[in-house]
Amino acid sequence: MKNLNITVEIWRKGNIYLASAPELDFISQGSTFEEAKKNLLEVVEIQFEEMTEMGTLDEYLLEHGFLIEGNNIIPQKEIIGFEKSIVTMN
Repeated sequence: MKNLNITVEIWRKGNIYLASAPELDFISQGSTFEEAKKNLLEVVEIQFEEMTEMGTLDEYLLEHGFLIEGNNIIPQKEIIGFEKSIVTMN
């Protein structure tokens, strides 16, 4: 089993919560913050299982900027923060 740390972004659009894993280009939704996050983690798990069965998981991870060392999947870039800013427009 391989270990992978991912960033989970949660957005709200009206009454729907969207959860994304930007490093992997996966997204899911739910009616609550926690449901959206749970659904996203299930999507990642299911997709990784299917890619493992097809023999394409390592290739997918390499294409998305990860190195594979034994049971660890190491990101080559890392999201280190988010900040809201105001942009003034004319």
